[in-house]
Amino acid sequence: MHLSMVASRDNLGLRELLESSFSKRNLVPMPAGSPIPLLKDHVWLVVRGMTKLVTSYMSGDEALLGLVGPNEPFGEPLSSVTPYEAITLSESDLLCLRWDELLDDPNLSRAMLLAMARRYRQSEALLALMGLRRVDDRLRGFLELLAHDYGQPCEGGSRIGLRLTHQELASSLGTTRVTVTRFMGQLRDEGWLLMEPGRFLVVTSKAR
Repeated sequence: MHLSMVASRDNLGLRELLESSFSKRNLVPMPAGSPIPLLKDHVWLVVRGMTKLVTSYMSGDEALLGLVGPNEPFGEPLSSVTPYEAITLSESDLLCLRWDELLDDPNLSRAMLLAMARRYRQSEALLALMGLRRVDDRLRGFLELLAHDYGQPCEGGSRIGLRLTHQELASSLGTTRVTVTRFMGQLRDEGWLLMEPGRFLVVTSKAR
C-alpha cells in the first residue's frame, strides 16, 4: 500500500504535505500488539491505527508515555527517555522517514512541529491525571482524554476506536487490572460508559 492510497479526515495539511513528498514511499503494515523497531535517525508517522509509547522500570512495571494516532509522529529523535518502546494497539499502517528529510523541508518541519505540540499537550494531560489520588478519577479522566483526542461521534456519545484491555488500562494508570475491572463495571452501571459489539467503548453524553 502507498501513502497516497490512504485517506483521513484528520490533519489534512500534514497528510497532503506527506503525499506530495513521499507518495511513492511504501507504508509498513503492522498487526495489533507489534513492537515497532526504533531507529536512531528515523521518525515513524502513524497513517492508520494507534500506537502506545511506554517505558519500563527495573521492577518490570510499565509506564505509559503517550498515545500516537493518525498523522502523529514518534521515534528516538523525539524522546530522551530510556528505555523507550513503541507497540501498536490496533492494526496500523506506518511511514518511516529519515530525520534529516524532515529537517530539510520547512513546510514538513512546521507541520511536524504542530503535531508534536499536540503530543506535548497530551503528555501534560497524562501527567495531571497521574497526580489524581483516586483511581476512579484517573480512569474517568483517561477515558475522556481518549474520547476527546481519538473518539468518533456516535449515538449517545463518543466511540473510542481502539480496544484496550483492562491490563493495558491498569498499566497506563498505575493500578491493578482487578481495580480497573471493578471501576469499569461501576461506570457502565452508572450509564457513563457503554460497551459496543467488538469491545469498543463509548463515553456517553453523561460524561460531558
